Amino acid sequence: MRIARFSLDGTVGFGVVEGEPSSPEGPVLDIIRGHPFAEFERTGQKLPLSKVRILPPTLPNKVVAIGRNYAEHAKELGNEVPEVPVTFLKPSTSVIGPNDPIGYPSFSNEVHHEAELAVVIGRLCKDVPRERAKDVILGYTCANDITARDVQRTESQWARAKGFDGSCPLGPWTETELDAADVGIMCTVNGEQRQLGRTSEMIRPVEDLIVHITQAMTLLPGDVILTGTPAGVGPVNVGDEVAVTIEGIGTLTNKVIKRD
Repeated sequence: MRIARFSLDGTVGFGVVEGEPSSPEGPVLDIIRGHPFAEFERTGQKLPLSKVRILPPTLPNKVVAIGRNYAEHAKELGNEVPEVPVTFLKPSTSVIGPNDPIGYPSFSNEVHHEAELAVVIGRLCKDVPRERAKDVILGYTCANDITARDVQRTESQWARAKGFDGSCPLGPWTETELDAADVGIMCTVNGEQRQLGRTSEMIRPVEDLIVHITQAMTLLPGDVILTGTPAGVGPVNVGDEVAVTIEGIGTLTNKVIKRD
């Protein structure tokens, strides 16, 4: 099930996405009553997806991100595979949705794309045992861990390098029925392929990441985990269109603009 968060005439809601772009009428939203983090029902009221603004699929209290979770990515930046997951936070203000602009930060001259599988948490959880990890997942979405690489190199804390406004595009929706163990991840810039990998290449799978994170902090419904990026990261510039495609989910597209 694909659950999108949308805005129409100032009203924000959730709906189940039905149909495909290739269908004659295009995808439609079946509006739901309530929200996806509890029991909900479909209203039967349907809207063309093209008539609404698609928002980030969740407004997380926090985004917990994992660095260097693909061996080839760690290698391409001259890093060793860490003995324990490299964990950092991106603030809620970093989150933007599909087609929202990525503002190029004024304090950086080298901004990179990082295509990632994102986990959307469905319930409050702490100290989750591995065998229960899947129970706390609502679903998955596409993410782009936009990074000011030059700042990351010079500052030991990554708060500015990875937490600036607009540095966490998410979308286009949450897919609740995905088996995330082995799906393809691709990033293109202006239609040119930059990254291509599979989640099976992760050093630590989703279940292990949930265990690791919840040993330290409580995750809330709607929180997001970024699971790391495959090799092939590289620069984006003002005017570039960046697209992250994950098999079984869809495509998240954003354009880089000059920040005012």
